[in-house]
Amino acid sequence: MSINVIIAGFKGKMGQAAYKMVSEDPELTLVGLLDPFTDEKEIAGVPVFNRKEDMADLDAHVWVDFTTPKAAYENTDFALSSGFAPVVGTTGFTPEQIEELTELSRKKELGGLIAPNFALGAVLLMQFAAQAAKYFPDVEIIELHHDQKKDAPSGTAVKTAELISQVRTSKQQGVADEEETIAGARGAEFDGMRIHSVRLPGLVAHQEVIFGSQGEGLTLRHDSYDRVSFMTGVNLGIKEVVKRSELVYGLEHLL
Repeated sequence: MSINVIIAGFKGKMGQAAYKMVSEDPELTLVGLLDPFTDEKEIAGVPVFNRKEDMADLDAHVWVDFTTPKAAYENTDFALSSGFAPVVGTTGFTPEQIEELTELSRKKELGGLIAPNFALGAVLLMQFAAQAAKYFPDVEIIELHHDQKKDAPSGTAVKTAELISQVRTSKQQGVADEEETIAGARGAEFDGMRIHSVRLPGLVAHQEVIFGSQGEGLTLRHDSYDRVSFMTGVNLGIKEVVKRSELVYGLEHLL
């Protein structure tokens, strides 16, 4: 059976990559596209909508969302309420929002996925970092993205820090009387560790997790040079959420 897919935010770079991937997979069928600003009404026989409310009656199984942090929560709530299993790559969700959406998915008995990163290498990096943190509790995270990214730190960096904090004893890194002579010089603080965000043109999505210990260091790094790197994970997410009855946070839960 073909899986019917809606793509929200299809005009963006990630949305365009998802559009191409879904269009080329014989197991998937595009049934709707959403962008609030386009004047197009149809693309290659697929209807285009400006308002999500006009899509509630579409015969769709999965809602793929690559929009903006401001819109993503409402879009995901709408998708679940309409009976569509969401696959969301937009970041910026709060823990409370994720819990609310998870509870709604349980009530609707719908699968779903919110993934800070769909690149399989990035998911492996997060898991390796959590393993390393058991032995190297002093760690800093540097995430690097293109200069059009609207949220900082990245969802991947936050997820990485969350996974690390689950396995290491909470500690405040640096000297007790450390002082920033320029505000923000030490980056954002998360459970005593630091997260640094870099935004430059030419970058796509990159992350380093740097561990330090007496006499040695360990650096883990992942690089996405092209957005096609995310599409294996998006494809996997689409095909897995239709088999499930609860939303999960992180692609690792579907691997």
